[in-house]
Amino acid sequence: MTLSPIPKALSTFLKHNVNALLIGGQACILYGAAEFSRDIDIAVMVSAPNLDRLRMALDELGAKRTFVPDLSEDMLMRGHACHFRCQRADVNGLRVDILGFMRGLDPFPELWERREEIELPEIGKIAVMSLPDLVKAKKTQRDKDWPMIRRLIEADFLRCRADPTRKQIRFWLRECRTPALLIDLAKQYANDCRTLLAQRPLLKAAREADISALEAALAQEENMERQADRNYWAPLRAELTRWRREKRAR
Repeated sequence: MTLSPIPKALSTFLKHNVNALLIGGQACILYGAAEFSRDIDIAVMVSAPNLDRLRMALDELGAKRTFVPDLSEDMLMRGHACHFRCQRADVNGLRVDILGFMRGLDPFPELWERREEIELPEIGKIAVMSLPDLVKAKKTQRDKDWPMIRRLIEADFLRCRADPTRKQIRFWLRECRTPALLIDLAKQYANDCRTLLAQRPLLKAAREADISALEAALAQEENMERQADRNYWAPLRAELTRWRREKRAR
């Protein structure tokens, strides 16, 4: 987290008691996988009281909507993102992207229960999406997200490898995308690897230390997730295109 408008914006959301989880690039930075980002991405509880608090925070930031759709319960629950650009002097130009529902993730209340609370200087504790949920959220069609997943897992492994929990070990085995590391994990935690074979068949190649087969399986796994993300966004993007055309025609 750099010294920037971002802490000021986050403190404004805290001030208004917005139920929101920090996601995206800023969350990746806090988990030790640096990503250059000057924006804020948040997932929010979609309820009338929480959206009222969110609107008050956005008003205080001088945030203006930059794109369709409007911020509403219906739009967020349908999976659309709502985009704002801050205009208050100390956060001028900062973009805030807001989501209520994300492909492949549980409803917000479950994400909230699994959140991490990270203390930031001069702000206090902020709610950050849990690392396993963040990794799932990064499984998109965007090229930049897949190296980030790899770095997130590597950083978590380096941080916790001395004394990992069973939950962490299984998380690494389910999500690791670094072939050499995945082979080492399969060898070191053979019993857990065997248990997870049905969930992630490519672990067979990791157990056999077949790096060529493992690389091919990882690529196939990535391609399937990319296509699923394209399929998810296709109807939403069609709606956005229609709304833009309707707006220009008025």
